[in-house]
Amino acid sequence: MFKATKDIYEKPMVTRHSPFALTKHAGMVFDAMPFKEIDGFAIEGLLEKFGSPLYVISEKTLRNKYRELRDAFVSRYPNTTIAYSYKTNYLSAVCAILAQEGAWAEVVSGFEYDIAESLGIPGTQIVFNGPYKPTQDLARAVEDRAIVNVDSFNELYQLEELAHRYNKTVEIGLRVNMQLNCPTWDKFGFNLESGQAFEACRKASSTGRLRVKGLHCHAGTYLADPTIYTNVAIKLAELGIKLEEEFGIEIEFLDLGGGFASPNTLHKHLMPGTTTCPTFDQYAEAICTPLKRSLERFVGSPRLILEPGRSIVDESMFLLTTVVATKRSALGSKVVIVDAGVNLLPTAFYFKHDISPIHSAGMSVEEVTICGPLCMQIDVLRQGVRLPPLQKGSVLVIKNTGAYNFSQSMQFIFTRPGIVLLNNNGAEYVKLPESTQDVRRLERVPKRLLVRAKK
Repeated sequence: MFKATKDIYEKPMVTRHSPFALTKHAGMVFDAMPFKEIDGFAIEGLLEKFGSPLYVISEKTLRNKYRELRDAFVSRYPNTTIAYSYKTNYLSAVCAILAQEGAWAEVVSGFEYDIAESLGIPGTQIVFNGPYKPTQDLARAVEDRAIVNVDSFNELYQLEELAHRYNKTVEIGLRVNMQLNCPTWDKFGFNLESGQAFEACRKASSTGRLRVKGLHCHAGTYLADPTIYTNVAIKLAELGIKLEEEFGIEIEFLDLGGGFASPNTLHKHLMPGTTTCPTFDQYAEAICTPLKRSLERFVGSPRLILEPGRSIVDESMFLLTTVVATKRSALGSKVVIVDAGVNLLPTAFYFKHDISPIHSAGMSVEEVTICGPLCMQIDVLRQGVRLPPLQKGSVLVIKNTGAYNFSQSMQFIFTRPGIVLLNNNGAEYVKLPESTQDVRRLERVPKRLLVRAKK
């Protein structure tokens, strides 16, 4: 028998809806433009098949971004190697795609080393960085002849012990930090200006078991000023030439790390990231030009190693989410609750992510705050974004989510959704949705705790 549903009553409230900002001062409100498909796949169809929320990866975009970066550098400095930063997004499918494209692996833990090894990356194509490398991980890297960029004197002594254990000369790189920007990234490596980097090379050379063959410097993250890289290239090259002359060694590689920006907009920036993010050609010009000028002063021709992450993967990944409730704040502003929280989008704390609806509502938009489903006041994905009027069931697309979201996501209150890869063969899972069993699999409850107290 049909049972009528009761209409939900909401107290009327006068809300200002404004048309698209078309004046010469404001420009178009792009967030309100409908975004209906990714690589020809209808977003509604993806959610019907795989559920909401959902991470979606465009394989086409991922490959294209890698090739664009590679070509920008190789065309200017042919002896360039791209070592993809696994920490940015260590999903195996992402790493495998980039390995197919020719990328090496840049790892900062034994966990990430395991992933690279499982994908068939040879040790000679693994760059091992980071301030903490347990002895067993260093031993594996030494045996595999991976590039180990030493981060401290303690690590230098560890490697000396391993060299004696294996009765071999171990080739290493030295991580260097320098005065480039504020704040200085001086947690990592040996300082240039104070002479630590020079002293580290002297100590390594004096062991008779360690040979410095390269220098590394990672200047920071989301660096939208290419001139910073020019300074890194100049200073690292000068140091390399000085070390060659002083210790009779050959610097075989200069590793300038990563840190290239993506089109996301930082909260503190007024201009959108799409207008402030340098192109790969600009980064390449800033790095390769000074390196080429210094080449004739080196013993050989050092390889240029880059460790990009964000700039390659960010634009290839999307987070699809659905409105589950709408409400008004105490001050009357529109608030919507969606089924994806900051546990799936931790970069919401840093970026004003580009968020679009999949349907148009004419020319009307309103300012809205988008909150996630977590029982935490800080679960806010975006504040003050102008979108068409939203209601329960409306679908939103959060763009540029490929960097530091999956790898920093957490199971909190809700299990994490699946990840789907789009390619010419269709849409396929590359990570299944988590279940309660997945989350609890490693737990153990002692039997004594399962006995309930008698009332």
